[in-house]
Amino acid sequence: MSGVLAGLLTGAAAGAAGTTALNATTYLDMAVRGRPTSSTPEQAVEALADRVGLSVPGGGETRDDRIAGLGPLQGILTGVAVGAAAGLARSLGLRLPLSAAALGVGAGAMLASDGGMAVLGVSDPRTWSAGSWAADAVPHAAYGLVTAVVLRRLLP
Repeated sequence: MSGVLAGLLTGAAAGAAGTTALNATTYLDMAVRGRPTSSTPEQAVEALADRVGLSVPGGGETRDDRIAGLGPLQGILTGVAVGAAAGLARSLGLRLPLSAAALGVGAGAMLASDGGMAVLGVSDPRTWSAGSWAADAVPHAAYGLVTAVVLRRLLP
């Protein structure tokens, strides 16, 4: 397998591990603070479908359930894609200290997620409170750390 392909696939696996850490951190925060789940992933699915001229099939509860499933899948796809990009960069020779790699990968995932929602008009991070930023930054930091550690172990 070529170095580039190995980097992409290894990065995708690392991104999947990071996504698990992000989700676990998010759900732990929800359990500890008693906060509700965010509706922005579902809103992003609807906005993206509208933007590209597609409709989510079904009506009523069936459509709502599909959107409820597509929102988290979109997040998983983002995490795997950012991990693949990090693996590609590593396979091309980019070697950063662990702290810098974790910060860069976590920030990249946060930018992909929050930037996409801002572009779609679902959320405006400029209006977020400090608590909202923390609720978003901490899971993305966990994502970045786990993704960077797995990449280092699997792609020396």
